[in-house]
Amino acid sequence: MRVSTEWLSDYISLENVAPEDLAERITRAGIEIDVVENRNQGITKVVVGYVKSKEKHPDADKLNICKVDAGLEEELQIVCGAKNVDAGQKVPVAMIGAKLPGGLDIKKAKLRGVLSQGMICSAKELGLNDKLLPKEQQEGILVLPSDLEPGTPIEQVLGLNDHVLELDLTPNRSDALSMIGAAYEVSAILGREITLPKPEEQLTESGSPAAEHISVTVNAPELCTHYAARYITGVQIASSPQWMQNRLMAAGIRPINNIVDITNYVMLEYGQPLHAFDADQLAGGNIVVRTAAEGEKMVTLDGQERKLKETMLLITDGEKPVAIAGVMGGENSEVTSSTVNLLLESARFDGTTVRKTSRDLGLRSESSLRFEKNVDPNAVIPALNRAASLIAQYAAGTVHPGIVESAPAQTEELVISLSTDKVNNYLGTQLTTEEIKAIFDRLDFAYEVSSGDELEVTVPTRRGDITRDVDLIEEVARLYGYDLIPTTVIEGPTTPGSFTKDQTIRRALRALLSNGGYHEMISYSFVNPVRGSLFSELTKGSHSVKLSMPMSEEQSVLRTSILPQMLSAAEYNRNRKQDSLALFEIGNVFYTEEESLTKQPREIPALSLLLSGNRVEKQWNTTVEKVDFFDLKGAIESIFAYLGLDKYVSYIANEPKDFHPGRSASIYLNIEGKDAILIGTMGQVHPDIQNSYDLADTYVAELSLEAIYEYARPALVYRELPRFPAVERDIAVVVEENVEAGAMLSAIRESAGELLQSVQVFDIFTGEKLGLGKKSVALALTYRHHEHTLTEEEITAVHSKVVEDLSTRFGAELRK
Repeated sequence: MRVSTEWLSDYISLENVAPEDLAERITRAGIEIDVVENRNQGITKVVVGYVKSKEKHPDADKLNICKVDAGLEEELQIVCGAKNVDAGQKVPVAMIGAKLPGGLDIKKAKLRGVLSQGMICSAKELGLNDKLLPKEQQEGILVLPSDLEPGTPIEQVLGLNDHVLELDLTPNRSDALSMIGAAYEVSAILGREITLPKPEEQLTESGSPAAEHISVTVNAPELCTHYAARYITGVQIASSPQWMQNRLMAAGIRPINNIVDITNYVMLEYGQPLHAFDADQLAGGNIVVRTAAEGEKMVTLDGQERKLKETMLLITDGEKPVAIAGVMGGENSEVTSSTVNLLLESARFDGTTVRKTSRDLGLRSESSLRFEKNVDPNAVIPALNRAASLIAQYAAGTVHPGIVESAPAQTEELVISLSTDKVNNYLGTQLTTEEIKAIFDRLDFAYEVSSGDELEVTVPTRRGDITRDVDLIEEVARLYGYDLIPTTVIEGPTTPGSFTKDQTIRRALRALLSNGGYHEMISYSFVNPVRGSLFSELTKGSHSVKLSMPMSEEQSVLRTSILPQMLSAAEYNRNRKQDSLALFEIGNVFYTEEESLTKQPREIPALSLLLSGNRVEKQWNTTVEKVDFFDLKGAIESIFAYLGLDKYVSYIANEPKDFHPGRSASIYLNIEGKDAILIGTMGQVHPDIQNSYDLADTYVAELSLEAIYEYARPALVYRELPRFPAVERDIAVVVEENVEAGAMLSAIRESAGELLQSVQVFDIFTGEKLGLGKKSVALALTYRHHEHTLTEEEITAVHSKVVEDLSTRFGAELRK
């Protein structure tokens, strides 16, 4: 809301209050002022001039020599190149020594040999926003009203001795969307008396009753609780007075003609939107308020055809729509230069309906802004009378007796009980009842003392944001002064902030993977329903969650896996010659077990990884090495080792959906005393899917983090470096080809117990010498005791037990 201090001073004295000081005091009272704009952008010595004559320049076709009366003893000779300059005009003249915005100084000059004693100015040269001028004044010099006296300072004529305060209003302060509302606020802050217009006293009615010419019917009373109209005849369409145009432009509204300008002026003054119809374009002078028919169309004032919905409220004449209620009028009932008779509308429309209509049509206006925020419901009639009186005064209209209205529901003022003790308990102050009453006097809130220090406060309907006693306490606090409320030291125990276990683990995973060369990505939770169905092993047997209002078909379901989006990211990078990728993402996946969603879907955290391209790039001393299954497995093993879960994790070779058969595995968490938990899948992407994304061999993994959060160690546990030496033993055993090395490693760890420090496979060999269907697996075992040096007997005993156990479980034979 842009508030002109010159306009504001009509209602309240601003004497000895600088605009900057006023802005500071309003901000301290709770409404932030973003900008204090001086409408005078640096103009001096610019006055009204009268062009007495115009002649063509002898040496320039586009220049004119003008004789101008600028209120001085002698006429000025000014050379002007504007196409629209003409004799008989009143124009702004910058005299010798004048200063204009942008640092332009006016000096005596010769243009093509002819003396020029000043400059006739355009609106832009005066620092005005020419887009806010009437269309006929946007080009060339600014032509002023003919009744001005030559020599009058232009600041006085154009209202440039003014400052505009830009109020950054919160949604609850709709009362300040009007000049009168702003005046009430400033009156309360400054403690000065407010003087308001009295349109009922200024309005003169004559002629036959309005009800004989117009009628109003409301067919949707729940959406239009009050509709009032006046009938005005004999209007003369012309420009509005300059003072009104100045105020509209200060508020950011372009003047159009006297009728439209008056409705806009009163809307800004009262916060109540109005609309003027050409009454002769309404069938029978009727107004029928109804909802639109599905697919109904109308052309609005901006010349656009609008397709309407059943939820939209319309103003019609019983035959055709003439306005979209609260948003914009129709072209078929527009006030034009030939308009003579008016139907002037003032109404209260449902804010939710107006907001939805405005959003659906992509059409926001100053009117819809105010209806959306539910401005003063009892301003309908005062604003109507104010506009009618101004039309009678400035458009020579005859206002016919009576207001034709429907559903004249008046909103009752709310009465709230408030005690002095409660105010002081909330604020920590020691205000007296008299001090609180003085604040309500400044706010113009009526009150009665019910008993002792108990007040019954009547809240005006313009303050719809006040509904409870705590709202009144807030009013007391801000007008008393927030800086005067005593501060209190916070008491009680303090708890230092910390991460939850889940947060700690997530941060550890990000650090571990980032330090390991992986790049984190973040993708939408919305996916394409076809691609989004891939890699749903963790949510197997469930259903995806469809969005009721998707942004597009490509983002119409919630993801059941992060991997499809990782493949899309890989495809995007590959198309840009970035083939070697190591990506990870930590996010949530969603699913439901219902075919038709009736309750909140399940949401589980997941970690996804992707590897593609080269592990080692080609250099002078190295050859290219492609990433493979074991690079991905190594990253996963490092995660589990870091979280202290490596002893509980097993990898089972199988063929999960959408993975390469034979190059994939499921990952299980085996916690003692519990059934094995499927926590992830990993492997190479199925060749068909790789081809659909145009990718080379790509390896992915996805882990559910729910069980990991529960059983993981959130931080590293450090221990003392061993003081006693380790002993290494290697064995090579021959087993069947289908025996998994992972199962053998688990068996060795179980057999060797605490003495085993580590075990790893360092060679696998197959060949005819071993026999058909056989393979040789070489293993390196490291033994260590933390309290003494191992003896040969201890080592032999545990090593023999390992060999024996391998033989028993897997039929392993020591290779000779």
